[in-house]
Amino acid sequence: MEKIAVLIKQVPATESVKIDPKTGVMMREGLAVEVNPLDLHAIEEAVRLKEDLGAHVTAVTMGPPAAEKAARFAIAMGCDEGVVVSDRAFAGSDTLATSTVLAETLRKLGPFGLILAGERATDGETGQVGPAVAALLGFSVLTYVSKLEPREGQVAFERAVEGGHERLLAPLPALAVVVKEINVPRLCTLAGKLRGKRAEIRFLSAADLDLPAGRLGLTGSPTKVVRVDYPQVVRKGRKVSAAENFDGAMAELGQFLKNLGLEGI
Repeated sequence: MEKIAVLIKQVPATESVKIDPKTGVMMREGLAVEVNPLDLHAIEEAVRLKEDLGAHVTAVTMGPPAAEKAARFAIAMGCDEGVVVSDRAFAGSDTLATSTVLAETLRKLGPFGLILAGERATDGETGQVGPAVAALLGFSVLTYVSKLEPREGQVAFERAVEGGHERLLAPLPALAVVVKEINVPRLCTLAGKLRGKRAEIRFLSAADLDLPAGRLGLTGSPTKVVRVDYPQVVRKGRKVSAAENFDGAMAELGQFLKNLGLEGI
C-alpha cells in the first residue's frame, strides 16, 4: 500500500457554538479551534500504518484558510503532507456537499489504497461524511472500526457493534471510519512540531476541482435549516434555611412532599 489519506476537520474547541438563524450555518468567527478529537485516532492509525508499511500519508481537510493549522498539526503527528480544500464557494456545505468536495479532492490527489476518518465531528455529530465519501468513490465502507490490518489486496478489520465485535474482510481500496478504542493518539514531539511548522501546505480551491457550482456550498446542500430554536432553561424554586429555623424548614418540606403525593415515602 503506497498511499494513505486521512480526513480531518478543524472544529470549535468549545461547546458554546451558535447557528446563524438566517442562513442556518454555524457561526465560527472568534472561536478557539482544534483538530476534531476523534480524528486524532484516524491520524494515529495512519501514522502507525506508515511506520509498518512505509506508506505515504496525506492529511486532507476542508474549511477556511485557517484550517491550515489542522494540516500542520497532522504533519506534526507524523503525516507526510497536508492539503487544505478552501473556497468561499464551499460555505454552508452540508454533509453531502462536503462529501462531494472531499471525494473529488481524493480523486485528484490519489489513487489511495486506504482512507481513514474519525467516527464523527464534535461540531456536527452526524457521522455521515466518511461513509458518504467512500460511497462516492466506490470504496469499501468500513464503519466503527476498532482494529485494522491491511493485507494483500484486502483489509482485515474488527468493528465495534452492540454486545461485542465483528471480524471481517473487505477488498481494497477502502475507507475506514475508526472509533476511539482503536488506539491512543501520540503526543507531538518537538521535532514533529518543527516539521509541521516548516511544511509547505497545499491549497486547493473550487477551480481546482472538476465539480459544477450547483453541487457546492448552500446550493449543493439538500439539507436546509428551517428554523433555529434555543432551549430556555427555567428553574423555579424556594430556598429554605434549616440553619435558621429547622422545625419550620422540615414542616415546609413535609408540606411540599404532601402536595406532590409523596408523603410517607
